[in-house]
Amino acid sequence: MAIEDTMMFDLTDQVALVFGAGSSGPGWGNGKAAAVAYARAGAKVACVDLNSTAAEETAHIIESEGSRAIALQGNAAIEEDVARVVTETLQAFGKIEILHNNIGITPFGGPVTMDLADWDRAMDVNVKSVLLSTRHVLPLMEAHGYGVVTNISSVAGIRISGYDMAAYSTSKAAVNQLTRAIALQYAPKGIRANAILPGLIDTPLVRHAEGFKGHHGDADKQMAERDAMSPTGKMGDAWDVAHAAVFLASREAKYINGVLLPVDGGLSCRAR
Repeated sequence: MAIEDTMMFDLTDQVALVFGAGSSGPGWGNGKAAAVAYARAGAKVACVDLNSTAAEETAHIIESEGSRAIALQGNAAIEEDVARVVTETLQAFGKIEILHNNIGITPFGGPVTMDLADWDRAMDVNVKSVLLSTRHVLPLMEAHGYGVVTNISSVAGIRISGYDMAAYSTSKAAVNQLTRAIALQYAPKGIRANAILPGLIDTPLVRHAEGFKGHHGDADKQMAERDAMSPTGKMGDAWDVAHAAVFLASREAKYINGVLLPVDGGLSCRAR
């Protein structure tokens, strides 16, 4: 067998349910890239997003490349929506083997200054969404005897980023621990759970978020300073996160469970 053959991660005939599969603007967000990457590895993909147009765009890209996908609209923080999306995915594909949670918002503000409503919304969107999706998908995986859960967390969940985002950091730390709890509870049942911790990633969400612009001063300065903050001198992109997700979903990663995987160019190695 050639060396390159061992590096092809094959997800043929598997079904991936991707929450947050759209993009918040033109270009490639983490969830959009992950959905397409799963499909390119052979998976059928259910593309879920709060914005139905964004979900449809991702599904169209996948189908235009010859793979199967469906677009579903839903709010991942509302249990009725999650239950419906899971049911519709089963109706379309018959099973769910990969659950990918890419939901997240980034409210700015510290413990004293931030609105409590923003805190509550961050916990609902960033943490409760993971709880709800796993609540409805894990029993299906358990019955199937196999499954992979990949949660998109953040390096901000293990170190202070320098941004004034107390709710975001706290919520992502919670996602990390929820991932580990699932990993240990379900390991005997053939199910793995891991979290990817992106660092400084160039995505439409980052480019258009007013909080980031306010922190740096303007959009151009923001991008330049974020590049400079990275140990590599350049931010990563959504495909760095997507390729890590495909690996974690593959059989080659069968003994990787409960891992918090930084995809950050080494940023998490820094003390500050």
